[in-house]
Amino acid sequence: MHGVEEFDHVARTAEVIATKWTPQLLQQLGRAPLGFCDLERAIPGISPRTLTARLRGLEVAGIVQRGLAPRGTSAPYELTAMGVALLPIVAAMQAFGEEWQCAKPVAA
Repeated sequence: MHGVEEFDHVARTAEVIATKWTPQLLQQLGRAPLGFCDLERAIPGISPRTLTARLRGLEVAGIVQRGLAPRGTSAPYELTAMGVALLPIVAAMQAFGEEWQCAKPVAA
């Protein structure tokens, strides 16, 4: 029999990656560290305010960190080991969506 604790882990993981734009951010950062403006260009439709909020949340969660940059340039964002560990989950979500044609929003 499965305990409640097992489902708590699933729910906490979903809280992290199921917010709007977060899977796209993880995919982009999984390819290469990117600066704020590069992320903005790579994810059409995300507002600067939302991008800032998502990046801060992911930093607090330990999934994203600011990299080192030469003086006078913006430091890129990059995935931590925890962020890299989330990439297979995001890839599985994408594969499921492609296979099952989940392009339409789910009705509330």
